[in-house]
Amino acid sequence: MLSVKNLIDTNSLTADDITQILDTAASFEQVNSRAIKKVPALRGRTIVNLFLEPSTRTRSSFELAEKRLSADALNMGGSTSSVVKGESLADTIQTIDAMNVDMFICRAKLAGTPQKISENTDAVVINAGDGKHQHPTQAMLDLYTIRKNFGHLDGLKVAIVGDLKHSRVCGSLAPALKTMGADVTLVAPPTFQVDDPQWFGCSQTSRLDDVLEDMDVVYMLRVQLERMEGAAIPSRREYNRLYGLDEAREKRMKPEAIVCHPGPMNRGMEINTEVADCARSRILDQVNAGVLTRMAEMYLLLGGENNGVSA
Repeated sequence: MLSVKNLIDTNSLTADDITQILDTAASFEQVNSRAIKKVPALRGRTIVNLFLEPSTRTRSSFELAEKRLSADALNMGGSTSSVVKGESLADTIQTIDAMNVDMFICRAKLAGTPQKISENTDAVVINAGDGKHQHPTQAMLDLYTIRKNFGHLDGLKVAIVGDLKHSRVCGSLAPALKTMGADVTLVAPPTFQVDDPQWFGCSQTSRLDDVLEDMDVVYMLRVQLERMEGAAIPSRREYNRLYGLDEAREKRMKPEAIVCHPGPMNRGMEINTEVADCARSRILDQVNAGVLTRMAEMYLLLGGENNGVSA
């Protein structure tokens, strides 16, 4: 089992924790390739999906993962909870907790919401993305995709490129990669850079073209226009010219290097269509890995039975 009770951030995970999640996810691969994609590992467990912010990939992959583990799921959104009536988050959680649920999966616009939930329930809490803070389950699927491609994480050179300032993906992925021994470089225009790259233990630059050819993984971040308070970039076209991963830049990458993106993509802005769909792209592999790693996280945190694999 993992050394943590809740999965709130990646900073709390040890290298052994991460390895266990990735190895357990690999054991679920054969389950997901069956005609009947279901095991009884979490049968009788109740999981609440509390999504207070819109989501397609994360929510659907959690719901699929729960079904494949035979868990019972209760789906709640911001518009369907009493939070919209003025009820406090603490009261909402305590009310649901009184129904004896086993786990909360939370996605929220406000940073710190999953931690607040964990303070008002004895159930397990998984952070499915909170504001600009963290998105640990995204980091695990990214690590799974990268490790599956290269066979290891230690020593790999990874560039995380783009809207660092508004990115909870960066907030989780950079420390997780460092924990696993990867060399991480943060790349962004000055208005998108993090204030303290040393907190991540990473170098930071505004010059993508200077580091591109050295990287094993080029991880492009979505420009999060909805989180900006005013214009942080001159134009979509100018951003694409300076920081977009286009075909010319893709051809300069190492032959074995791969491209990742957490989705959804702003095609023609941070990544061009010919690169998003090229042979070195692992974007759809990341989506597939999301089901596997979320199955693993829920299984390990809830102490599933039969190793989750046997029918």
